[in-house]
Amino acid sequence: MSQIASLDWPLMANNITRADLDAVIAFLQQDDPILTQSKNVIAFEEEWSKWAGVKYSIFVNSGSSANTMTIAAIKHAYGQGEIIVPTLTWVSDIAATLHTGMEPVFVDIDPRTLGMDLDQVLEKITPRTKAVFLTHILGYNALTEDFVKELQRRNIPLIEDVCESHGATCNGKRLGSLGTISNFSFYYAHHLSTIEGGMVCTNDAELYEIFRMLRSHGMTREIKNEQHKQQFATDYPDLNPDFIFAYPAWNFRNTEINAVIGRSQLPRLDANNEKRRANLRAFLAGLDETKFFTDFEQEGSSNYAFTLVLKNPDDTLRDKVESTLRAHKVEFRRGTSGGGNQLRQPYLRRILGDAYKDFPKVNHVHFYGWYIGNYPDLDPSKIGKLTGLLNSIS
Repeated sequence: MSQIASLDWPLMANNITRADLDAVIAFLQQDDPILTQSKNVIAFEEEWSKWAGVKYSIFVNSGSSANTMTIAAIKHAYGQGEIIVPTLTWVSDIAATLHTGMEPVFVDIDPRTLGMDLDQVLEKITPRTKAVFLTHILGYNALTEDFVKELQRRNIPLIEDVCESHGATCNGKRLGSLGTISNFSFYYAHHLSTIEGGMVCTNDAELYEIFRMLRSHGMTREIKNEQHKQQFATDYPDLNPDFIFAYPAWNFRNTEINAVIGRSQLPRLDANNEKRRANLRAFLAGLDETKFFTDFEQEGSSNYAFTLVLKNPDDTLRDKVESTLRAHKVEFRRGTSGGGNQLRQPYLRRILGDAYKDFPKVNHVHFYGWYIGNYPDLDPSKIGKLTGLLNSIS
């Protein structure tokens, strides 16, 4: 093993800056500031909608809550049935489907995007399909315009999970603006962080009203449309109009403090993403393509992590890669997004048994793929040192 100094490379660094903390301090120094959901939440939603290219945004307490609200809204708006979901994603996408009583239908991945195999998605659509829930993995665009148009032609709602891909695009359009609904996460390690937080976005006015209610216990007083709100009061005259619960929902609200951090971060998001794109290009260009898969679809990407995947199955090389990364203090996660093939996780094995065997492409990533941190303050010189180190493994 090459005797190179420790790289001290965490998954994420300095994602909450001094400027963000100063913005929080300034907010708290006001006379009697409101801390729960209020004006800053509204302002952050409006600013995010403008940035993302959508009409409506709803700030919630996590990306996982955004996932749960989204599938619940699909169920309320379109009825019970099947949701086509990825095998490679974060657990909350699948958990949201199960928690709401919908039925997950799985597809394998496209190795170039790590997203869903779009041909398989179309093959698995049935009369019971209520939505396609597609995750843009670790900053790669997983959509094509033809696929989006085909779902529209079939009247199948597209849900975009953009939790890992803020700022990525498809033919120049921001991811999250192409589907019926999109979800974002603002967890600490992501492109933009509010410490904990998430956003649901849509251009559909009726779904927007449903989301506002689902975020706050299902209360109709959250409805913006006064005529719609009054209709509930008319239909249920025995109830106090301030306490009519249209749906069995949750408290997924976020706080003013989190919104202040988000508003502080948003103006620098695009510039930070440009640095991440340059870092990814350098990383993939530096890898030995005889050992590592480098043919990822970089067009429109916005990656907060480097994807490292062996070109061919090789247990010995895999183990050497991991021991080398550990020895040089490079933090990593095997399986890439969400720990690999979700069908191998206990919660799905109890339901679907050994179905995980039927998805060879995601199984390769599960055993022979990793991600490594990519953040704006990353020293570019480290990238060459890391790729050289990886290439020297034999």
